[in-house]
Formats: sequence, structure tokens, C-alpha cells
Amino acid sequence: MNQANILSSSPVGLLPITPENDPWDPIRSLRRYGEHRLTSVELTVTQLCNMRCEHCAVGETLALTEGPRIPLAAILRRLDEVEGLETISITGGEPSYREDTVRDYIVPILRYARERGVRSQINSNVTLDLSRYESMAPYLDVMHISFNYMNADDFHQVGFVRTDRSVSRDTAAKLYERMVDNTKSLARGGMFVSAESMINFRTHKKLPGIHRLIDEMGCRRHEVHPMYPSAFASNLPVLSLEETREAMHGLLDQRNPDLWMLFGTLPFYACSGNKEDQELVLRLRDEPNLTVRNDPDGRNRLNVNLFTGDVYVTDFSDVPSLGNIHHDTLEQVFARWKQHPLNGTVQCHCPAAGCCGPNLLVADTYYKGVDFLKRAAVV
Repeated sequence: MNQANILSSSPVGLLPITPENDPWDPIRSLRRYGEHRLTSVELTVTQLCNMRCEHCAVGETLALTEGPRIPLAAILRRLDEVEGLETISITGGEPSYREDTVRDYIVPILRYARERGVRSQINSNVTLDLSRYESMAPYLDVMHISFNYMNADDFHQVGFVRTDRSVSRDTAAKLYERMVDNTKSLARGGMFVSAESMINFRTHKKLPGIHRLIDEMGCRRHEVHPMYPSAFASNLPVLSLEETREAMHGLLDQRNPDLWMLFGTLPFYACSGNKEDQELVLRLRDEPNLTVRNDPDGRNRLNVNLFTGDVYVTDFSDVPSLGNIHHDTLEQVFARWKQHPLNGTVQCHCPAAGCCGPNLLVADTYYKGVDFLKRAAVV
């Protein structure tokens, strides 16, 4: 692959994406405006996927066929109306599943973002033809992939559990090898690849090994998120807080400190009275090239379904649609969310800790009945 063909230039006037500058963290707009504002939009461009991962947070929305999408021009008009837009994320399904989706929607949306000076990210399993990802490269800021495997056997075991057809080990191995090769090629070409791993019942003792593979593939960032019960993951075992803490310490003990590590949706906070939580929070602050991202969902982001036009607080929540782009602007939907009873449950903010508290899934999993507005940082 010709590196010149894939290397994308940063939008003029925007700072590079670094541990000091994460455009997706809602704490940025909260500090700037004194309140959460709509600065991020996520677009669901497909419900098709060539995998059926057991932990998929949108698994129940996946389909075998899909109807027509809303015309691109209508989508871009709604994005134009978001005055403070800073980031666009493209998700699915597997966004690159069909070539025409890449050509007719993804690339034009990425070009729009680049021309407007808005950061962009796509969530992909990168198991398809490399050319599909190369066509996005000149305009894409972050290629976000999921990587929860030590080898092809792990990939086979995890990635096709929820499919209604048999997928052989050899077929899965070929996809795994393509995923690894594609990631290496994209990274060598200059693409910012961010690999996300779940902390769950399968990975919690394998994270150091997974981290090494992510580092070897040339990824610029390793994202780590605990798994919460949603969609396909609803009935999977949930780790205890103690198990999650232990997994995080084990990973930190063996990580490459030169690789940016981003933790998200953590269930550990500076306001905790638990000594072990406090020790972990302090360690996270002291680690080099490590950040803890506040969750955009429920704070500064909305998700738009490009088939129905429905708008959600997140693409994996049980909160019903709050509006539709056929008759609502995104700012109107966001204002509606700010008046929603559930909104108050995710409006915790601790300036001292730079923390926005738990999101809806975290609170429901580990902190039912806990009022974080009555807590304050102790470390």
C-alpha cells in the first residue's frame, strides 16, 4: 500500500488528537459552556454485519436485509444545523459491509466533516477488503476497532456466537488474519487506529496479552471499557467491581507506557469511600499516556438512525427515540433530552476530579439507588 494514498492531513486549525486533546470527551464542552451541549452526533449507517459477537451492544438491531436510507442531503442539512458540532461518529452494524454504503454515505460524510473542521470516527471490525478502508483514509480521523482476542480461536469463539448459521474455525481464522493484516497496513499508512477491548468474563485475565498484540499491530491507542449488560450482552456474566479492579491493575502492571491507553465507562470514581477504588483512581491519574474519558452518551451526543430518522440518546440504550429528523432538528431533540427525567441521573459533575459520574448503564449495573449528586471527591 502506498503510504501517500492513505495518510490523511489534520483539519486546518485543529489540534492533533492526543491524551491532552480528546474531542469526544464531554467534559470539554461542559467546561467551556458551563452545561452539556450537543457537540457530537453518531450516525447508524447500517444494520448489517458479517459477525455476531456475543458482547455486541447493538446486536438486537442487526438484520439480514435493510431498506433505503434517508437521502444524504437531508442528513447533512441536519448536521449543518448543529452550530457547536465537534465530532461525528459512524457506526452500525459493520459500516463497511456494503461498498455502496462506503461510497455513497460514509466517504461523503467524512468529507463533510473534514471540510467543516469536525473530527470523525468510524467503528469497524476491519475484516473486509482493505480498499474499503483506504477510500476513507484521506478524510478519517480515527478508525475505531474492537479487539478482544489472543488468537483466531478466541475470535471464532466470541465473534460468531449469535449467528444462526455455522461458521467454521477456518473461515473465522481467515477473517481474523485479515483483520490483523488490515490493521497493520492502515497503521503503517498513517491512520490513527484505536483498538477497544472489553473487560469481561472472557478477557479479564488476558488483557496484558491482548494489549501486546494491539501494540504490535501499530495502533495509536488502546481503549479499555468494562462490559455492561446490553443487547447480546444482556445475559452474559457481569464481573464484580473487585474482578474489574484486579483486571485493570494487571493490565497496568504490564502495559507499554508509550502507548496511549484510554479507559472509558469506568465504575470507579474519586468520590468513592472504598479504599481500593481510591487507590485505583490515584494510580490512573499517575500513569503516563493514560486518560479516563467521560461517556458522551447522555451528555453531549445523540445517535441518528439513517433508515428511520429516529434520534436516540445512545445507540445501545433502552431509552426510546426522543424525536425524528424528518420533523425535528437535532438541537430540538437535545433540548427535549435535557428535560427528560432520566437526564438528571447522568448530570453529576465534579470539577475537582474532572468527572461526569456514571452513565445510565453503569449506574443501573453497580449503583442502583445511589445519588451521586450527594457525593464529593475524596481523592
